[in-house]
Amino acid sequence: MLQPRSFRPYIPLSSSTSAPSFSSSSSSPSSSPNPNPNHKHSFQFQSHSHGNNTSSSSSSRSIKTPSSFSHNYRIAISLVPAAAFLLDLGGTPVVATLVVGLMISYILDSLNFKPAAFFAVWFSLIFSQLAFFFTASSSFLASFNSSVALALLASFLCAHTTFLIGVWSSLQFKWLLLENPSIALSLERLLFASLPISASSLFAWAAIAAVGINNAAYYLLAFNCFFYWLFSLPRLSSFKTKHEARFHGGEVPQDSFILGPLESCVHTLYLLFIPLLFHLASHYNLVLSSPSSFCDLLLLFFVPFLFQLYASTRGALWWVTNNPNQLHSIRVVNGAVALVFVVVALEVRVVFHSFGRYIQVPPPLNYVLVTITMLGGASAAGAYAMGMVSDALSSVAFTTSAIVVSSAGAVVVGFPILFLPLPAVAGFYLARFFEKKSLPSYFAFVVLGSLMVTWFVLHNFWDLNIWMAGMSLKSFCKLIIANAVLAMAIPGLALLPSKLNFLSEAGLIGHALLFLYIENRLYSYSTIYYYGFEDELMYPSYMVVMTTLLGLALVRRLSVDQRIGGKAVWILTCLFFSKLAMLFISSKTVVWVSAVLLLAVSPPLLLYRDRSKTSSRMKPWQGYVHACVVAISVWFCRETIFEALQWWNGRSPSDGLILGFCILLTGLACIPIVAIHFSHVLSAKRCLVLLVATGLLFILMQPPLPPSFTYRSKLITSAHHSADDISIYGYIADKPTWPSWLLIIAVLLTLASVTSIIPIKYIVELRTFYSIAMGVALGIYISAEYFLWAGILRVLIVVTMVCTSVFVVFTHLPSATSTKILPWVFALLVALFPVTYLLEGQLRIKNILEDSEIGNLGEEEKQLTTLLAIEGARTSLLGLYAAILMLIALEIKYKLASILREKAIDSGGIRHNHSSQSVSASFLPRMRFMQQRRASTVPSFTIKRMAADGAWMPAVGNAATILCFAICLVLNVNLTGGSNRSIFFLAPILLLLNQDSDFVAGFGDKHRYFAVTVVISAYFVLTALYSIWEDVWQGNTGWGLQIGGPDWIFVVKNLALLILTFPSHILFNRYVWSYTKQSDSPPWITLPLNLLPIACTDVLKIKILGILGVIYSLAQYLISRQQYISGLKYI
Repeated sequence: MLQPRSFRPYIPLSSSTSAPSFSSSSSSPSSSPNPNPNHKHSFQFQSHSHGNNTSSSSSSRSIKTPSSFSHNYRIAISLVPAAAFLLDLGGTPVVATLVVGLMISYILDSLNFKPAAFFAVWFSLIFSQLAFFFTASSSFLASFNSSVALALLASFLCAHTTFLIGVWSSLQFKWLLLENPSIALSLERLLFASLPISASSLFAWAAIAAVGINNAAYYLLAFNCFFYWLFSLPRLSSFKTKHEARFHGGEVPQDSFILGPLESCVHTLYLLFIPLLFHLASHYNLVLSSPSSFCDLLLLFFVPFLFQLYASTRGALWWVTNNPNQLHSIRVVNGAVALVFVVVALEVRVVFHSFGRYIQVPPPLNYVLVTITMLGGASAAGAYAMGMVSDALSSVAFTTSAIVVSSAGAVVVGFPILFLPLPAVAGFYLARFFEKKSLPSYFAFVVLGSLMVTWFVLHNFWDLNIWMAGMSLKSFCKLIIANAVLAMAIPGLALLPSKLNFLSEAGLIGHALLFLYIENRLYSYSTIYYYGFEDELMYPSYMVVMTTLLGLALVRRLSVDQRIGGKAVWILTCLFFSKLAMLFISSKTVVWVSAVLLLAVSPPLLLYRDRSKTSSRMKPWQGYVHACVVAISVWFCRETIFEALQWWNGRSPSDGLILGFCILLTGLACIPIVAIHFSHVLSAKRCLVLLVATGLLFILMQPPLPPSFTYRSKLITSAHHSADDISIYGYIADKPTWPSWLLIIAVLLTLASVTSIIPIKYIVELRTFYSIAMGVALGIYISAEYFLWAGILRVLIVVTMVCTSVFVVFTHLPSATSTKILPWVFALLVALFPVTYLLEGQLRIKNILEDSEIGNLGEEEKQLTTLLAIEGARTSLLGLYAAILMLIALEIKYKLASILREKAIDSGGIRHNHSSQSVSASFLPRMRFMQQRRASTVPSFTIKRMAADGAWMPAVGNAATILCFAICLVLNVNLTGGSNRSIFFLAPILLLLNQDSDFVAGFGDKHRYFAVTVVISAYFVLTALYSIWEDVWQGNTGWGLQIGGPDWIFVVKNLALLILTFPSHILFNRYVWSYTKQSDSPPWITLPLNLLPIACTDVLKIKILGILGVIYSLAQYLISRQQYISGLKYI
């Protein structure tokens, strides 16, 4: 018989992946038919014994077509760490195989080959698993003491986990979900059925590898409970329809769950017995060696059993029975039995083992009182949690047990008999609070409990002369007492009316600050001093992580329950996250510095969450204030930044590096302000880009700072004058770094002009000063860094850079008269090249001959030194001019393309003039105003003016391109000796060639690849001829020993083989020029001619020509065939 609707759990209609949520409404015990105050936790399901109703309802719930898998975050929690652990075990081969496979899958997916991407993922996982077997098999045998069975079991676990990763990846392909919903349903069930077993085993394996096997069974127990809660509780499937109207009163039918009764039963058995069996297998020699070892067996069975009973309140035992009364009986009876064994085992294993010194009662009375305290307290807590405290009799029993437990516990710890009523009254008020929800009772308990905590701390620790955590034990006891009192008071403060929420917020913030201080002292000052004995007191890192997660969970829960406001959430979140900094930086103040920095950075993210509300967006003055606070906070963190950089570099960082990191950190911290609240303000984005770029430039260049601009604290000053650095490195003469300021200024000026902070686009005079300033700055920087020996050479380099800057700037943003001047500027730039090149050599010779050290060398050594010095400096000069000419060619190519595009747009506008007039009437006034403004401010350099005054641009671009290519060929000979591979990187420079009326009249955009291919072919032909000539006529007789013939045989043979490669190259270059078929014969007919040169030549360049001929023939055939197929489709 169905219960009334108010007593059946309601599961809302949503696609959430969380556990089913139930109604939290509760009525008073007097008016409720069920006196259980926690009845809201009961989990009920529709019975399958309703005959036709069940069949009709199950048939109506068909498999739906999902858009995505809704349980991804649960799977990620288990599989992402497992995958990281497997990659660590497999090493580089597994990582490389997986990366290559996933890249191929990504490329196929981006090309819209969905099934191919799906199979690529699976093949990448298969091959990575094979690589894992080959690399990790030997380590498995070594780890498991040459046990083949354990190695095979571990390998199977790894392979099974890899398979589950593949299953999860398959569920990310939407086409699979849409085309095969039944397969998706099976894969989802497979994941939820397998992961509680595989993930817990793998996580336990990782924990054992990290900390040892002594407590391995407890690690497995903890992971079992976690993954059981994550996967084995009833979860609704992502791939089944959920129409709540068809569920009787909102109840969920069992066939909508992911797992069935069989999987749930297996998970329960695994939870209960596997930790116990694992402990028996790994510690079989110690199982009955002591009472503590036997208690381990009890804990490993009954703790999971208690957890299972608690999970049954969330529906974990739905597969056992659907009757809520039977489930309640199971929980009560089995829970009572399990509680007795757990309490007794904890007494032996934990209480008397670790805290026996604080038990002041002699045996056997101590065992009796400790059992009364623990078992009575656990029974009372369990009865209240199960909702059994619901009438007068149970209330009296609950109150009595609280009084007895409190009194017994006080006697155990040695509380004076005279004051024994104090803990009894405290227990009475605590029980009254739970029964009546009376806040005065709770605060009375807090006062009395604080007195008892104070007595306990003073009685046991106050008189000890111990220094711990960098302070005396008395001071530490004061902190512990204050922390305990706040911890007891906060729950009562959180239950106050909403008008008094500020009290709970103040209590939470005060407790967080106090706890942060205590933990920082314990972690940073990790020593204990006691009567001349000093030892290390280690506060483990995992405690820092656990307390951080616990604090964040508590803050989130209180925020969801609206017990604390947004500002308290912001402060507490920053405080708890700042604790993690102590794990990475050893500074004793890093926690407070991190807290200040997080409080300054996080307001845009935490205080202004609701973007839909106008009040949740920052006002401009708030943005300025927050930015200033961020900057001040970063400056406050400068010593921490210094320590972090010193740890990373292994030496003291420079002042410029510290300032750069401060500026960069300020810019990055201001990103949330601009991105969230001022995304519509263009000037804010520009300033942010400049700020981040300034920080990066300071980090890369590390310019010297004046002493007045630096702040040297005692820490930084002592680090810079460390005797260790001097003893290790000696006195090092620093290279002058002042030119780096010029490069920083040049880059910042460029960014400012690109972002229109400097309006050079609209003011010609400002553009002139900008280009000259850029050229002077870059010229002085280059001459000061690379050419230090002659003043006249520096002047020439500065003039060269000024000409370059003026040419590039005015080509990109031309003025009315710049088109007449720029050709002369380029001519001056080209004329300066040979003058500077020759002058540099002469000045270098003069400086070398005047050097006293060089004068002591012999004549041959002097000539060799002079030649090497000249060639090295000239190589630098050639590289500078190659970069300049490349920049000019790129700018001209870009400008010509922009002009042609604007010309096409203008011609299209004239053609559609009538339609444009009808559309312009609908333009917004602001758009028309912007068009008028652009028309009035942009320089009047039209396409017609370009045709008249700018006809020089293609010729200048071609000259710059050819000169750049020629210089790069010279550099290739000087630096690499004429590498064969370099031509493939240098030939694409010729793509910058343009069509002009003088040199390359017939060269259009259609022929842009012709220059690249013909230069590659010509380069290898000429270098092959030079290699033959060098081998024969330069006295190199090594070839004769290789082929055993005279010179003319070698020449004729290789020349003949070289000629055989010509047909393929000629045909392909003609095809690239015209993109039309030159003859009726197929392109691949010349392919066999290249096979003989590849196999028989003695010259490597001829072999490369043959390989290129094969590639050219195949490429021409494939392109021609594709064009033919496209033509047939068009017809």
